[in-house]
Amino acid sequence: MGAIGVFGAQWGDEGKGKIIDILAGDADLVVRFAGGNNAGHTVVIEGRRYAVHLVPSGIFREGAVNVIGNGVVIDPWHLRSEIDGLVAGGVAVVPGKNLLISRSAHIILPFHRTQDLLAEQLRGPGKIGTTGRGIGPAYQDRAARSGVRFGDALDPAWLRQRVEALVTERNALLTARGQDPVDAGQLFAELMDVLEPLLPAATDGGLFTRTAIADGRKVLFEGAQGLLLDVDLGTFPYVTSTSVGVGGIGGGAGVSPRAIDEVILVAKAYTTRVGEGPFPTELEDATGERIREQGNEFGTTTGRPRRCGWFDAGATRYVVEVSAADSLYLTNLDVLSGFETVSLGIAYRNGEEVMRDFPAGLPRLEELEVDYEECPGWEDDLTAARRFEDLPANARDYVLRLEETLGVAIPLVSVGPDRDQVIRRGSPNGG
Repeated sequence: MGAIGVFGAQWGDEGKGKIIDILAGDADLVVRFAGGNNAGHTVVIEGRRYAVHLVPSGIFREGAVNVIGNGVVIDPWHLRSEIDGLVAGGVAVVPGKNLLISRSAHIILPFHRTQDLLAEQLRGPGKIGTTGRGIGPAYQDRAARSGVRFGDALDPAWLRQRVEALVTERNALLTARGQDPVDAGQLFAELMDVLEPLLPAATDGGLFTRTAIADGRKVLFEGAQGLLLDVDLGTFPYVTSTSVGVGGIGGGAGVSPRAIDEVILVAKAYTTRVGEGPFPTELEDATGERIREQGNEFGTTTGRPRRCGWFDAGATRYVVEVSAADSLYLTNLDVLSGFETVSLGIAYRNGEEVMRDFPAGLPRLEELEVDYEECPGWEDDLTAARRFEDLPANARDYVLRLEETLGVAIPLVSVGPDRDQVIRRGSPNGG
């Protein structure tokens, strides 16, 4: 395996959790390097559904060590609740053993959530669709060099100083907006209380991961969200607050991206998006609603209905190129069963101009028109297929057409939510 990075090729919710879980069966380490509990990965094992938001998806594999890297912003109250839920479901989570947390990871504090919601209200019609989890404000404090980090709690006196300094600064903002001031002493006490059981997990995440790679251990980097939500590469300003692709591994995990041996992207056989922002192939009709219902397209984190549309080849090819992807794993092919035709977005129209490539950075992307290629659909239920030749001819042709259009191999196709519902193309048992 070596070191593998797995990243979303769309606007998140591509099924990365399932793919990480599958690959983690051969991994020694699974490292989360970006985002916070605004991301959600779902893993289905023997019909039982688990959702993780901060804990890496390798937690379901015995023997894998899961690392929350320094690029992640951690809501410790949520993390404690998430761990409790996993343990109640029979999943072993032991801080300091199979769960490690970088000392340099920043902490989301309660007033970050307040700030997040206030900022969204002030944006009015220009709202960006934040989850309200405090992710953006926590990253703002990191950039302003005023944030609180997980490792600060190893020295309570130091943590108290950090909290008092940040609260003094933040109360000026909160009270100016009609909010009650934060009591620094109370916040410090609550923070120590929630962090104490997690402190055995504190480590230098970068050193731990670099050492594992140098020792020849198998390391899996788990991307959160999708490249079209990347703060630099995505559909700004409707993006997340950090780098979620290959480039994010450097700062987010403390490991050079050059250490990555293989880059795997994950994409659905169609496209979805949660929240605001441009979505050229969106279907705001009965077809979009049908995809939503058949695919159970409701957010793992927020429960919000996902916007649904046809596969956007231009946008996904853009992600393939900026990621220098070695392969793309395709999920949710089974959801498209029953459609007479399946459309594939192959070009954009901006007035008289026709663009095959995704126009990154172009204002008013939502006004683009899309040229589609119509692919014959199929009626068969795909969920029992385990070999590529088990798929109906039109489903196989659709996968091959995606390969041709994207310029990248698709060696794995998912045909259902369970970890076993996959087709491995080209493997001894994969057709």
